[in-house]
Amino acid sequence: MTSATTPRASYQRCATCGTEYSDTDASPRCVSCGGLLEVVHAPPVLRGADLRAVFAARRSDGPGSSSGVWRYHELVMPNAGDYVVSHPEGNTPLLARDRVSSYAGVSALLLKHEGHNPTGSFKDRGMTVGVTQARRIGARAVACASTGNTSASLAAYAAQAGIPALVFVPAGQVATGKLAQSLAYGARTLLVKGDFDACLSLVQEASERLSIYLLNSINPFRIEGQKTIAIEALEQLGWDAPDWLVLPAGNLGNTAAFGKALREVHEVGLIDRMPRIAAIQAEGAAPFASSYRDEFTTRPKVRAETVATAIKIGDPASFDRAVTAIRSTNGVVTTVSDAEILDAKAVVDASGVGCEPASAASVAGVRRLVKEGIIRPSDRVVAVLTGHVLKDPGALLRYHQELTPPPAFANPPVEIEPTIEAVERVLGSKD
Repeated sequence: MTSATTPRASYQRCATCGTEYSDTDASPRCVSCGGLLEVVHAPPVLRGADLRAVFAARRSDGPGSSSGVWRYHELVMPNAGDYVVSHPEGNTPLLARDRVSSYAGVSALLLKHEGHNPTGSFKDRGMTVGVTQARRIGARAVACASTGNTSASLAAYAAQAGIPALVFVPAGQVATGKLAQSLAYGARTLLVKGDFDACLSLVQEASERLSIYLLNSINPFRIEGQKTIAIEALEQLGWDAPDWLVLPAGNLGNTAAFGKALREVHEVGLIDRMPRIAAIQAEGAAPFASSYRDEFTTRPKVRAETVATAIKIGDPASFDRAVTAIRSTNGVVTTVSDAEILDAKAVVDASGVGCEPASAASVAGVRRLVKEGIIRPSDRVVAVLTGHVLKDPGALLRYHQELTPPPAFANPPVEIEPTIEAVERVLGSKD
């Protein structure tokens, strides 16, 4: 893999106490203070326009061109070498849909659709780097706790790498589309009698006691891959930064990744100003939003309840990293109700785009922030859709067929007699 750098070895550093570790150290946390680790790379030799030209050339030619993660390897893992495990992933579209823009109240709204990744969610960007790191260190097995998308992605990339995988999911709380993927890709799927936070606690203990490489978003290499959502969006915009990047917020890995990405691309001259980050939580799973209202002086834990299972997390692991991201970008954190999430999802779906419920929190959040006067209708906004519409078909069908009274954007099927007159009546009926 050709590089625009002459890097010294990357290393890991505790974000809390500053203790440094080798880039091949498998510790899930700092052994000195228990803090989360972050990956530090030597700055690329090329900067600004020269580095932008390197990335642009790779889009159509040369190593890394097929992956929207490894195309930016100088900023992700400069020394990956031949260990890379890639599907490939990334290269997801920025979509403009008038119907969604009108609903959100923003004239220049773009949707960065991560549901176009191989397993249908943004998790593939982090997992290609995490599983590559697992190969680098010779991991005996990999594991994660998951509400569904992480487990699907881990199962797929571990299968490709030939590494045994364990996934810990909360029994009865994972959408069938996601659970089916974990089973199909061959991971040992453990249904834990508890919520996501119980799964995460158990998998961390298993990692420490059984020498299994942990690949939840507390893993700093996962964050390196997820940075490329923001980096790729900026490149698609010609490196002309928007006013806002808006994303769903659950375990806060993406919030942390976006903050790190924006700081790094600004430092190397790829952009001349940083967008603001807006992290959107479901009202029933909003510990980060509650802390934001207290200026991050508290760290509450909640029993999470929301239809948006991908962000149904009451004690987010990347909390401290996400605080840094919000502060460094003058960002905001807010909440939206399940009803707002499902209505926004119905609008996104009806625009021909489609997304899973948690994804729609970003669009619902834009609408909320416009009403509150925080986002201006004239602002340039990128809202991230994190997962594919078929990730949670159960929630989709309930919205359109089962809720009473029917929601504003419900589109129930119509049962008819087998006659042309019946078809004509449906065709002529008003919405």
